[in-house]
Amino acid sequence: MGSGGTGVTADAAGIGAADGLGSIILNGLRYDTDSATFTIEDATGLQIGMSARVAGKVDDNFTSGIADQVVSAAELRGAVSNIDVPAGTFVVMGIGVSIDSATVWGDANGLADVQAGSIIQVWGLPGAPGTLRATRIQVSPTVADPLATGAVQSLDKAHKTFMLGQLTVNYGTAVFAGLDESSLANGVVVRARGTTAPVGGVLTATKVQGWYAIPTSDGVAVQLAGVVTDFVSRGSFGVLGTPVDATNAQITGGPVGSLGNGVKVEADGFMSGGVLVAKKLRIRNVPGTGGPASFTLIGAIGAYRSLADFRVRGQPVDADAAVFENGTKSDLRNGRKVTVVGDRVVDGVLIAQHVTFSP
Repeated sequence: MGSGGTGVTADAAGIGAADGLGSIILNGLRYDTDSATFTIEDATGLQIGMSARVAGKVDDNFTSGIADQVVSAAELRGAVSNIDVPAGTFVVMGIGVSIDSATVWGDANGLADVQAGSIIQVWGLPGAPGTLRATRIQVSPTVADPLATGAVQSLDKAHKTFMLGQLTVNYGTAVFAGLDESSLANGVVVRARGTTAPVGGVLTATKVQGWYAIPTSDGVAVQLAGVVTDFVSRGSFGVLGTPVDATNAQITGGPVGSLGNGVKVEADGFMSGGVLVAKKLRIRNVPGTGGPASFTLIGAIGAYRSLADFRVRGQPVDADAAVFENGTKSDLRNGRKVTVVGDRVVDGVLIAQHVTFSP
């Protein structure tokens, strides 16, 4: 895809987890990033599974986009507790975290590798207040400064505190970015950063950022990935705090009847009266049932060592069990352009299912 396009909207925003690189694939939609500005915190570069916000343009059918800006930062960093491997859950600083089949493990093989009391870093999508669905986990982050993200609860402006799950955030000396202190309200999604670990369940914030601010102007194209909350019906539920109406949406990935609180979805549509009127809705994970996971890399092979050890877009790939199209495994070499599709990332390595060679 080039830097041009047809039928693109004037304004569009996408929020979700990067499920591909080359340029960036967010919620299944590939955005060209030739002229985009990247702002990446908590990592040296954008990687599969990292939550991200893309501002730019998309076509009316949400099949291609052009990014003007890509912003990504971790949602949670702190000491882990209450690890439940069978349930796929744990707690970080009073915020409940759950994993699913699409959770990317950047430097571990899974939740069994996480040690209670250790500092971990999580990218994820907020669900119900005080909860987060992890999209990428790093068990050995390079920094330990605490970080928490979620919907503001129990706001006390007199004492300058609010709750994120079971964590109390004191913002009395914090710098604000992306929103004004006067704009703080229950339900607003924020990221709170500190420099020292919470004491007695209280985090002293040095910075409070507005996060996942979603355009509300009529006609703006919006892509949202997240966990369903406040479910009433197909025509009335929330994703990332935004009301969604999927009454007339094309729904894929699972039966319509599986929609409900806790289900992870991707919704594409246009804003109208503060509601995202979905044109497409993909069911990505249903609690107790699961769901498909797919990651895509598009680019040239680099650092080739073997069938099970090469990189595309800087991402390590193991294609030992992959099916090859338009070529064979003997065609793998540095510089060859490929599309790699895999279903999981383990210990930082994408396990490829298909490798397609480009002309």
